[in-house]
Amino acid sequence: MIHTTLKAQRLHAMDALRAIMMLLGVILHTTEIYSLGDDPYWPKDPTSSHRSMNFIFGIIHIFRMPIFFMIAGFFGALLYFEKGPQAMLKNRVSRILFPFIVFLLLIHPIIISVWRYTSTIFDVKVASVMSTYSFLPSITYHLWFLYYLVIITLFALFIAIFLKKLPKFANRLALTIDWLMNRRLVFTTVFSVLTFLMLVWMWDTWITTSLSFIPNVPVLVAYSMFYALGWALFKSMNVLYSYMKYDWLFTILAVVIFSLRFFFRPYVSDVLYGAINAIIIWFFVFGIIGLFIRYASRYSYKMRYISDASYWVYLVHLPLVTLFAGLIAQLAVPAFIKFLIVIMLTSGVCFASYHYLVRRTFIGKFLNGKKYK
Repeated sequence: MIHTTLKAQRLHAMDALRAIMMLLGVILHTTEIYSLGDDPYWPKDPTSSHRSMNFIFGIIHIFRMPIFFMIAGFFGALLYFEKGPQAMLKNRVSRILFPFIVFLLLIHPIIISVWRYTSTIFDVKVASVMSTYSFLPSITYHLWFLYYLVIITLFALFIAIFLKKLPKFANRLALTIDWLMNRRLVFTTVFSVLTFLMLVWMWDTWITTSLSFIPNVPVLVAYSMFYALGWALFKSMNVLYSYMKYDWLFTILAVVIFSLRFFFRPYVSDVLYGAINAIIIWFFVFGIIGLFIRYASRYSYKMRYISDASYWVYLVHLPLVTLFAGLIAQLAVPAFIKFLIVIMLTSGVCFASYHYLVRRTFIGKFLNGKKYK
C-alpha cells in the first residue's frame, strides 16, 4: 500500500511536469515575436522588441525539451514494463503519431494564412515555407518534437526487446546507471561532458530545433539520451525523492549561471558558452524535477485538468499567438505588455475551446484516451 502511494505521488509529479513543459511552449513562441534579432521563420514586430524576450526564450529553451524527453522516456518505460511492448506501441501510435499527422495537416493551411497576414501587418518577410501555400507541409512546425518522439520511441522499443534477450548485460547496465544516479556530482560531470560533445557534434551552443522531415542525427541522438535517462529513472524510481535534496540550490544556480552567461555573452567564446550550457541543462533538470516532486506529488483536480488540456493547448496555440500579435500591432505599449496580452488571449481561447469543444468530445478521447462526461 505504501509503495503504491509513493508511486502515485511520483506519477502525479511527473505528469504535472510534462504538462507545464508543454504549456511553456506558448510563452516560448510568443517571445519569438518580440525578441531582438532576425529569424526567417517568425514575423517579428518591428515596433516592439526587447532583450528581455531573448532572456525568457533562452532560459525556457535550454531546459524545456531535455526535461520533456526525460519525462517521455519515464512514461514510455511505465507503459513497457507495466503493460507490455504491444500496449506501449499501440498507446504511442494513438497518442503521438496520429495526433502529429492529423494536426499537422489541419493546422498547416491555417499557419500559412496567419503568417501571411501578420507578416503583412508587420511589413516583414519570413521564410517561403512559412508563407507559401501548398497541399502538404514541408516542415513539421511546432510539432517537430512529436516527430522525433515517434522515432525515438521505436528505437527504445527495439532496444528494450533486444536487451530482454540479454538479461545479464541489461542488469549490469541498469546497476551502472542506478549507481550514477545516486552520485549526483559524478552523474552531472559525466552527462555534462556527453551533452557538450553532442553540442560540438551539432556545431551549436545549445540543442537546436530541427523542423525538417529529414531527422537531424545529432539532435536525434541528444534527445535519445534524455529519453533513455528518463527510462532509466523509471527503473530507479527510488532516486526521485533524492532530487528534492538540492532542488532549490540547483535551480537557483542554473538561473544565476544562465543570467551571467547571458549578460556577458560578448566576452565568452563559443566553446566555453556551449560548455556552460551543458552544465546549466543538468542543473535545471535536477532542480526542476526536484521541485515538482516536492510540490506536485499530491493529486490535484486543477492540475489534472491542466494536464489534460495541455496537449490541446500546445497543438493549436501557434497560429493564435501570431494572429493576436498582428491584431495588437498598432498598440502603443512596450514589448513586454504586448507579450503578456498575447499570452493571455491565446491561453484564454485555447483553454475555453478545450473546455467546450474538446474535453467532452471525441477530440478529447483522441488526444487523451478518454472524454469526460
